Amino acid sequence: MRSWAHVAWLSVDEWEGGFGWSQEEFMRRTSHALVVEGRVWLTDPVDTPELEERVRALGEPAGVLQLLDRHERGCAAWARRLGVPHLRAWETVGSAPFEAIPVRKRRWWHEVTLWEPSARTLVCADALGTIAYFCAPGERIGLHPLVRPFPPHALARVAPERILCGHGAGVHDDATAALQEALRTGRRRLPAVALRIVRRRG
Repeated sequence: MRSWAHVAWLSVDEWEGGFGWSQEEFMRRTSHALVVEGRVWLTDPVDTPELEERVRALGEPAGVLQLLDRHERGCAAWARRLGVPHLRAWETVGSAPFEAIPVRKRRWWHEVTLWEPSARTLVCADALGTIAYFCAPGERIGLHPLVRPFPPHALARVAPERILCGHGAGVHDDATAALQEALRTGRRRLPAVALRIVRRRG
């Protein structure tokens, strides 16, 4: 498992119900701590032990939720540190107060998003992101390039106040409109995203 101990991070997604932190590297791997009913849930967290005190200050740790099979990141390390379960959300969310909405269910790609209805928060792994790798020019949030050909339309039934992403800062303003646009235009804008990726790597 890759260690991120040497990678700097910055705070993102500060809101009343939690916070996020993002690695300062190309893919901007982003982790979140969410408070629901006084208990704290971590989603796809990178192992950053220096944040333990801040996580505990939010409330009683309840669990670590992994949303994507390849997002092992620091999930197991955080679960051991906090003494809580490490839940693979495409299999079960246990007692966590989230609904798991499927994104992909294939042998090589198992992914769900988490919907927390009381705060209208949608938590994503790779389905949606805000970094350039995900977004066509002008987009505030975009589908993963490999998700764009077959957008996860199950997400259209939720109306989030905020969207938290596994890559990049989240969307906290007009989040429902941003989600609807991403789902509606994802396939059509795939060539623009592909061109952008090629140019960045060129």
